[in-house]
Formats: sequence, C-alpha cells, structure tokens
Amino acid sequence: MQIIRHSEQTLKTALISKNPVLVSQYEKLDAGEQRLMNEAFQPASDLFGPITLHSPSDWITSHPEAPQDFEQFFSDPYRKIPSPDKRSIYIQSIGDILKFLKKKKPEDAFCVVGITMIDLYPRDSWNFVFGQASLTDGVGIFSFARYGSDFYSMRYEGKVKKLKKTSSSDYSIFNNYYIPEITSVLLLRSCKTLTHEIGHIFGLRHCQWLACLMQGSNHLEEADRRPLNLCPICLRKLQCAIGFNIIERYK
Repeated sequence: MQIIRHSEQTLKTALISKNPVLVSQYEKLDAGEQRLMNEAFQPASDLFGPITLHSPSDWITSHPEAPQDFEQFFSDPYRKIPSPDKRSIYIQSIGDILKFLKKKKPEDAFCVVGITMIDLYPRDSWNFVFGQASLTDGVGIFSFARYGSDFYSMRYEGKVKKLKKTSSSDYSIFNNYYIPEITSVLLLRSCKTLTHEIGHIFGLRHCQWLACLMQGSNHLEEADRRPLNLCPICLRKLQCAIGFNIIERYK
C-alpha cells in the first residue's frame, strides 16, 4: 500500500493560495469555518487523511493527470456557476448518454444527470467508468450496473440480449429491462457516484490532495474506499461555486 502524503505547505497553498485576493477571501470565512478547513493540513487530523493507493490499478496510477488547487479552480474560464434562472439539478433515468441529455435539458436546469443500468465504456482503451460528465454542457451520466450484487454472476440481466436497429432518437430498447435489488450498499455507492459527477459539473476535477469524494475510482474496491464527504480543498471549491456556510454543509 502506498500513502500519498503532501507537505503542510503544499496543502496550505492548494487550499488558501498565494494570490492575495484569494487569501483575503479565505480570511473572511468565520473562525469556525477556518478551523474546519485548516484540518486539511494537520498531520494528526481525525477528519481528513491522506490518499492511500492499494494497487497499481488505482485511479491516480492508471490515469495520471495534473492536480487542481483552489486557485486553478477559481481561475478556470470554462467553469460555470448556477444563476437564479438556472439553479435546478435534474436526475433522468435513460438508456443512452450525454448527447441525449443535452437535447433534453430543461431551460431552468443547471445540470441534468442521467442514471442507467448499462455498463459505461467511453473509450476503447478504458476498462469501464462508473460515471462521466461534461463540464461545458452541464450534463452527466452514471451507471448502477456494477453496484448490484449480481453483476458478476451468471444471472446478471443488465445487458441488451437482442440487437435491434433503431433510429438515433429512439431509446426504447433500454426501457424497463432491468431493475436491480435495492440495498443500502447499492444506495451508498450510487450516492457517491452521483455527487462525484455533479461535482465535476461544478468544475471540481479529480482530487489528488486528501481522501475525498472527488478522488477518481478505477474499480469497485477503490470506489468503496472513497469517502462520501469532500476534503477541505474541494469543499472550498464547492462553497465558491454555490455559496453556503461551510460548518453547516460539512455537518
């Protein structure tokens, strides 16, 4: 097992920044909010721990990408924030993916997230993904397929048995063909993936600082290790995007 442990100074810079404007914003948080956020760089913190890698197939090793600190998030020209007339999050049960969601997006939607029982393969070079999102279009998709207890069994029903020719706008082939057994494990796994993908739509990229909901997951074991809460660096990003009291949100 490998532990990714950043220095106190690295985590402080990632969270607070060296930009005087962003430092000033941070200092305007109330004392309780700052105490919670500062747990990010306390080595003995009971709230936030380092990232642990258990195998070479874990996300950070398999999909290397540059980390995103708060300043990079804040300065991203493509990042979108909700507005009074676009502030709703829609969850849509569908069979096919992002292009369909973009066409069906309501006028008042900040984002639309689809859910499906179909296994997702966005690229031939990837084994699979639990979810996928488009930051610019405000749409995302995630799959329950691998969260059910019978996915790896011979009786798994979450696949199309007979190929049919349909028009590009006809998704009826996927309707009502599989309903998984609803369990607390399925619900927890699905909540993690759904909130992770919505985090991407708010502009949060994969977290490489601390154990966090926004860590990538390359397999189910890694997804189960991921916490349901955000680390302070990602929590500050979300607070910047939509505004809330950090203490209340964390509770």
